[in-house]
Amino acid sequence: MALNNMYGARLPQQETMVGAGVQLLVLALLGTAIGMGPAGWLSGLVFAFATWAVLTRALRRTQPRSFGPANRVTLGRSILVGGVTALVADSFESSPPVSLLVGLTAVALILDGVDGKVARRTGTSSALGARFDMEVDAFLILVLSVYVGMSLGPWVLLIGTMRYAFVAAARVLPWLNGELPPSMARKTVAALQGVILLVAGSGLLPYDMNLAAVLTALALLVWSFGRDILWLWRRNGQGPAERTVENRELHERVPSRELVSVGAASAGSEG
Repeated sequence: MALNNMYGARLPQQETMVGAGVQLLVLALLGTAIGMGPAGWLSGLVFAFATWAVLTRALRRTQPRSFGPANRVTLGRSILVGGVTALVADSFESSPPVSLLVGLTAVALILDGVDGKVARRTGTSSALGARFDMEVDAFLILVLSVYVGMSLGPWVLLIGTMRYAFVAAARVLPWLNGELPPSMARKTVAALQGVILLVAGSGLLPYDMNLAAVLTALALLVWSFGRDILWLWRRNGQGPAERTVENRELHERVPSRELVSVGAASAGSEG
């Protein structure tokens, strides 16, 4: 029985090894096709190793029975993102084929809507899968913001780094770690970031239109993060003093007989 459990635990980790191997194959194909330079190779290899190491560690900690079909889709997306990372890094030395960069990015963005549906339909949703999907999304946006920033200016990096700044702030302000309610607006704004950066990076639109589109994307992202931060602060971030004031105001507004009835009902339910 123990041997079976050990073998089952190793299977998901073996899939991460396969993913790393496919990532190396993609880098080799890109290197052969465009003559990728040292920066592209180094960035692609670092991404492949980091993805394998982090994902393997997470699998050892959670020990799922199987890797799951949804995580396979996300792993495929991460391989595409590794290719995009290599191409963007290589663009500092030479201009990569824009069509190739756009193609890899477009497929990665399209698959972003697939892994979640697969997880729900197969009943394989998990915290690990959700986090894996989120990290792949965030890194793709970061890489695209680097690429677009080379033509529009370094301010575009605000789009790619905002999520990481939020995570860093949550280490200092624990109330930022609170669970947010589902929001279609949040999902829409997040999806628009990748689409707008892809269009801006494709060079299909004039400079002024790209500038306006990316500025709009940044404004929407600031609004989305600001709304969530305000919600978390109101729910979890107020200190004892603010809570005391709120409680005092509540007692002043609610008649004493209602407070007594509420207290009695609470006591009855606890009993």
